[in-house]
Amino acid sequence: MRILHLIIRIIEGLVRTIDINIRKVDHMKAVDEGRIESILSKLTLEEKVAMIHGEGLFQSGGVKRLGIPPLVMSDGPMGVRKEFELKVWKAAGTTDDYVTYLPSNSAVAATWNRQKAYDMGRVLGAEARGRGKDVILAPGINIKRSPLCGRNFEYMSEDPLLVSELAVPLIRGIQENDVAACVKHFVANNQETDRLQVDTYIDEQALREIYFPGFKAALYKGESLTIMGAYNKLYGEHCSQSRYLLTKILRDEWGYDGTVISDWGGVHDTTEAAESGLDIEMGSAFDNTYMAEPLLKAVREGRISEECIDRKIRNVLRTMLRLKMLGEEAKDRKPGAYNLPEHREAALSIARESIILLKNEDARLPIKREKLKSIAVIGYNAQAQHAGGGGSAEIKALYEISPLLGIKVKLGGSLQVNYAKGYYVPPKKARHNQDDPNASEKELEIKQQEEDRKKKEKLYMEAVELAGRSDEVIFIGGLNHEYDTEGRDRPDMKLPYGQDELINAILDVNPNTVIVMVAGSAVDMEAWADRAKAIVWNYYNGIEGGNALADVLFGVVNPSGKLPESFPKALEDCPAHKIGEFGKTNKVTYKEGIFVGYRYYNTEGTDLRYCFGHGLSYTQFSYSNMKADVREDKDDAEVTISLNVKNTGSMDGAEAVQIYVHSLRPSTKRPEHELKGFEKVYLKAGEERRLSITLDKEAFGYYDTSCKCFRVEPGEYEIQAASSSRDVRLTGVINLAGSYRYI
Repeated sequence: MRILHLIIRIIEGLVRTIDINIRKVDHMKAVDEGRIESILSKLTLEEKVAMIHGEGLFQSGGVKRLGIPPLVMSDGPMGVRKEFELKVWKAAGTTDDYVTYLPSNSAVAATWNRQKAYDMGRVLGAEARGRGKDVILAPGINIKRSPLCGRNFEYMSEDPLLVSELAVPLIRGIQENDVAACVKHFVANNQETDRLQVDTYIDEQALREIYFPGFKAALYKGESLTIMGAYNKLYGEHCSQSRYLLTKILRDEWGYDGTVISDWGGVHDTTEAAESGLDIEMGSAFDNTYMAEPLLKAVREGRISEECIDRKIRNVLRTMLRLKMLGEEAKDRKPGAYNLPEHREAALSIARESIILLKNEDARLPIKREKLKSIAVIGYNAQAQHAGGGGSAEIKALYEISPLLGIKVKLGGSLQVNYAKGYYVPPKKARHNQDDPNASEKELEIKQQEEDRKKKEKLYMEAVELAGRSDEVIFIGGLNHEYDTEGRDRPDMKLPYGQDELINAILDVNPNTVIVMVAGSAVDMEAWADRAKAIVWNYYNGIEGGNALADVLFGVVNPSGKLPESFPKALEDCPAHKIGEFGKTNKVTYKEGIFVGYRYYNTEGTDLRYCFGHGLSYTQFSYSNMKADVREDKDDAEVTISLNVKNTGSMDGAEAVQIYVHSLRPSTKRPEHELKGFEKVYLKAGEERRLSITLDKEAFGYYDTSCKCFRVEPGEYEIQAASSSRDVRLTGVINLAGSYRYI
């Protein structure tokens, strides 16, 4: 029996190897490999080393004598970052680097619309090229494992399928402009606490099912020309120099031949970096970085093979050829453009579709302006501008329409809009009392606290008084980039600045108040959510965000956004906190495994504030007549689901139809169901349309650690057509006869 078992395992390994070879990333734009070898043969060792580390904050070294330019890079996911001086973190201070401020990746995910993701990428790529960039450091696609991650606003979703389906068109849109996308951060950069050193432990099944798929899709389907390593460690190795991630997985298993770039300062060892699949080390030390002079010395002394460097140079040159950066092809490279009117129009369209109507009791929204004489807008975030914060996602925006400005523009001058700030946000910088230079730090702190208390009370009273005498009140609060920011996680889910108390006081005097939350991930709404009649969710929404919000509030646009993440009632309900570990230093273990987000909540029946996929409309949609056509052969299964969707209300609108799969009798514990397909459909009032969504074998598989591959078990699977993960409208059962394995 042992011999038989060994033979079976050997056969399984051979099958897996064959499948890996078939599935390698071998369809990216072919280049003249002979040309690469010719250039490589002309390079000196010193020139090679110069090409694989930063010679400035945002560019690698070039080789002028051979016509090899540097790779010029820029943040970030919400637009092209402002210019810095070459070698110091100091803004260049010019006026030619204002750009289109685009909606955050969370907002793009909330559209559930592949076309909008493509439009986002197309604008981002055009503006990057227009600013003379070769690589735009976007998109960010790390899984939203906990609401507290400071960079959640840069990321898309808790679900790998939604991430994959939207990252791919976004990357394609970027790269059609002859600029490289740099998908990031590979992998498991799910907390900012101790991000440079924390050692992350994830079981292989979760890594393959939850944390890898978005990156794999970005490379296989999106053909991302570059990829960025993460800051954290995985299994004891820093991700930006990990042989497991960058060599075993990325190069050997996935066959990736593009350029791998470290996160800035993410490399910690010369030998490990040189012998891994990393190509370019970026940071701010330049000649003293690990892949600069230390690497040159190690090669000269024979401690590291020059072939390690040659492999990196081949990957860099290959990317340059794909971008038309070398030789005669450079004259045909697209020039790009920035700040075009059509870019702002695209940003507005994305923002409109990203806004999520969470609650609308008694059809409180849209607001009917014809009956109004005046309206009160309350809340710091009504007039706040967010483009310039958040860390590397900051943008030097050409302009930014705040919600207050958008509302005033929408209503015009014949209707009085009264504004009250409502809650006090202290200035970012420490303040010093110039009138009393001899006061101690403690005395200054006490005095400042008293001043802040008085300001808070004054704003509070002004807001409540205004709400009490107003017919219509809109409160706009939430977070800002003091909380949604790179380098720091949120301490909890609570709203800052005393907003819960203020919202309740406003609801006491005006129960019809509309609540708008602006933030990058879930906040605790339990203090007032049951009392409010209308709640609107707004991710950081770019240059036209205020206009988009006003369009939704006043019914010019019918909201169609859906949550790309679950909103738990309490932080302790989140599996990353209840089961796993989050925010620890030194080491963090993802004990929840594959049970991330709705996979956990819906399996365990956890009470949520708002579920994954939730989003209301000003109209209604019905689902009917679902059928599933199953076709199988020895290697694959194809299941085509068709159903009718009808707009049964009186307003044109759009619905994101979600397809979930539930395995009826799995041999191992599986989530209650998993998102495996979706389609957004636009329907006029009364219109009905038949949708068709096709799933392949990957929609039914799970990662089996015993065979080191994905498996599809024969048996029955329930297909669910849903408006959200907890609003399943239609179900049907299919039977798969085959047993499939794939990588």
